[in-house]
Formats: sequence, structure tokens, C-alpha cells
Amino acid sequence: MEEKPTSRPIEKFRFERREQTLLLILGDFSAALLAVGIALLVWAKGDTWLGLSLEFLRTRIPAWFYILPLLWMILIADSYDIRKASNLKATMKSLGITLLVSMAIYLVIYFASEPESLPRFGVAIFLVLAVVFTLIWRLLYIRLFTTASKQKRALIIGAGRAGKALAQVVSEQDPPPFTLIGFIDDDPDKRGELVEGYPILGDHLHIHDIITEMGITDLILAISHDMSPGMFQAILTLQEEGMNMATMQDTYESLTNRVPISLLEPDWVIRSFIDRKPTSGLYRLSKRLMDLAISLVGMVGLIVLFPFLALIISIDSKGPIIFKQIRLGRGGRPYNILKFRTMKDNLDMEKEALVTATNDPRVTRFGRFLRKTHLDELPQLVNVLRGEMSFVGPRSEREELVLIFQREVPFYRARMLVKPGITGWAQVHQNYAETVEETAIKLEYDLFYIENASMIMDLSIILRTFTSVLGFKGR
Repeated sequence: MEEKPTSRPIEKFRFERREQTLLLILGDFSAALLAVGIALLVWAKGDTWLGLSLEFLRTRIPAWFYILPLLWMILIADSYDIRKASNLKATMKSLGITLLVSMAIYLVIYFASEPESLPRFGVAIFLVLAVVFTLIWRLLYIRLFTTASKQKRALIIGAGRAGKALAQVVSEQDPPPFTLIGFIDDDPDKRGELVEGYPILGDHLHIHDIITEMGITDLILAISHDMSPGMFQAILTLQEEGMNMATMQDTYESLTNRVPISLLEPDWVIRSFIDRKPTSGLYRLSKRLMDLAISLVGMVGLIVLFPFLALIISIDSKGPIIFKQIRLGRGGRPYNILKFRTMKDNLDMEKEALVTATNDPRVTRFGRFLRKTHLDELPQLVNVLRGEMSFVGPRSEREELVLIFQREVPFYRARMLVKPGITGWAQVHQNYAETVEETAIKLEYDLFYIENASMIMDLSIILRTFTSVLGFKGR
């Protein structure tokens, strides 16, 4: 049985999840800078003429060498999910994939450079040191925030549907974001029961004693019905005393990066976006400029690759090179989405269900490669240039599927408040949805994106998509 502290523990570290992400990025960037610095020192030591001097840095070091830290940050962008970063196994896997990709890039540099040249020697030193220093920092980070999470001891106020859903999410986290002690609920029939393995400890009359006895540091409000006057007064008093408090929705979103659609009120969409419309303002203008810039650069790659991809697609199976299908965009307006054909014929593409199933026999051999690398979506750059899509946004769907999902999934129509995207928050967090239930989870990610959209978030999604492509994570 867990020992019960007699007073609240002193919290040495108190960072919000966004602050944790910022700290993680700064630590990784510092590790990469240190790796570059030592690589330059070792490199300069072998230069008997100049040594480490301004002349050496100016004449012997290629300009691209100085941006290696930024390239390193791009390669490990997929590991900036706080849940992954706090998990040792996920961290090791992410760094392992990054190392393999880095080695592949290094081999290109190695064979493209002259023998005994300095660039490939310096890059080799940087990659080794970047992996070592980043791993050391990540182990320190995990130790730091695992300790901090153990010091946070929380009670959930309300043992109903919302409280139960939150407790389930907490139990699924590895490592746990805090120590959940149990519930407080005014229903006398629930006293002593277990909810998701956590006890209901008492009602509002006992809340002060329980907080003191159990050393509680945080309260999470998850009351899904009318709050009693006694509970309201108890919570107000605790807030005045400086108790850390959060709502169930904020905590759920913080832990999952999703919106809990099954627990929201019917007017949630109106209340959430009445003050901050996701389709207007400076953000919308900046997003459009970014879309145009990325699309124009991407079109160069599309033009270069098109003849080769078109030839292989025609050899692999008969049918058109480009597949067109009507999808619904922002506001439910229809448009023709463009993709490289990946199925055996156009009829298969038209009959495509919710998504392509795993190992779907309709997908061609080369089509599997196109899906794995997401190269099949390159023609959608034309949709972005036309303004029908954005580079980042919810995945677009066919009208018949939208009609089904609107009946089955709450708030599904809200995802059309913004333009659909080639990539998005849901795409980098979840594989393709094959059922209505998985579609509901994907919608939770989409609504979280719409609610929190910013240029920084868009850039983060783009970087994580890049690493996803390098890791062949499509299907």
C-alpha cells in the first residue's frame, strides 16, 4: 500500500507541457551546438597551418556545416511529443531511426565528397557526438520529469462519466503524468467504490482532510452535472488557498493532444470559436503565404519526379496516372482532389472505403511504395496552389462518408471550419482510421488542431511529417 504523506510535498519542478516541449527543444539544440563546436575543434586540430582561427572557419568550413544543428532538429522533430519524450523506449526508438536516417545522409555526403576531404570527416564527428549528447540530455530529461510527475498528487472532483474517462487516460500514460490518488464525489452511494482502479475517498465535507492527509497538490474538476453549493464553496476556498486546479477538458487535451468530443456540451463549437475564429486574421494570411511558398518549392520536385513516377505507374498497372475524386473542403464546398493512382484501376479508387485496409489487395506493388512514402499525395500541391487545400489541416473526405460520420460522430462537421490539408495534427498522431470509432479519435485530434492552430503548430506538423516520410510510416 502506498505510504500517505502527512502534508503536501514540495514541488521542485512545475512546468506546463508547452514549457516542457520548449525545454526539450532547447536541450536538443544545445546538444547539437555542442556537437558542432567539438567537431570544429577536432577538425581544426588536424589543420597544422591554421588551427582553430577565424581564417580556418571562413576558408576551410563549408557554409552548410553551420546549419547542421538545425538539420538535426528537423530529423528528431517527431520526438517532440511529450508522451514519447518522457518514455525511454520511445525515445530510444526515435533516436535510433534518426541515427539511421543521418547515416544514410552521411553516406551521400561521403561519396559526393573527395577522398580525405574535411567535410565528410567533420560530419561524421558531428553525427556521433549529436547522438551521444542528445541521448544524455534525453535521459536527464526523463529523470527530471519522471521525478516531477511523482511529486504531483492529484484528486479528480467528480466520479461520473467525465472523471472516469480522465482516469482511464491517466492510467494509459507511460510514464504517468502525475500520481492519481482517487476521486471526490458527493454521491453517498459511490463512497468506497473503485473507478478505473482508483477509490472514491469522500465528499466535499472531507476534502480538506483528504488533501492534508494524502499530500494532494492538484485538483482536477470533472463534474458533469450540477455542482452542489457545498462543493462549489469548498472548491472556491481551496482556490483562494492556492491549490493548483485544472478542468477535466484541459487536462484531457494536455495529456492526449485531443478534444474529448463524447464529453462536450452540444454548444461547444460555438463557445470555443466565437472569440477566436480559426479562419480569419493574421494567422490565415500567414498560413496562405506559407502554403504558396511550400507548394512552389514542392512543384519543382513534382515536375522532376513526375516522368519517372508516371512511367513506373503505367508499367505496374493500366489506368490513368493521376486519380481525381470529389472531396468536401472548407464550408463543405466540393473540389477535385489530385493523387497519383495507387490502386489497380480507377474503379478500385472510386470504391475505396473509409480508408485502405492493411495489405489491401487493390493496391499495386508500386502503389504500396507511393503510400509508404506519401509520394502519392504530391499532386495535391496543385490543390494547395488553387486555394482548395492547405498544406496543414484535417484530411478531406468524400461527401457520402461525411454524411455517415455526421450521424455517427459528434461535432464532425466542425472540421470543415478550416481548409483540408495534405498533412495535419491527426495524421502525425494516428494511423489511417478504418472504423467509425477510429474516425472519432481522429476527429478529436482535428478539433484540437482547429482550437489551437498557430504558425508554430503548423511548422511543427510539417517537420514531423518530414520525419514520417523518411521513416516510411504511410500506408
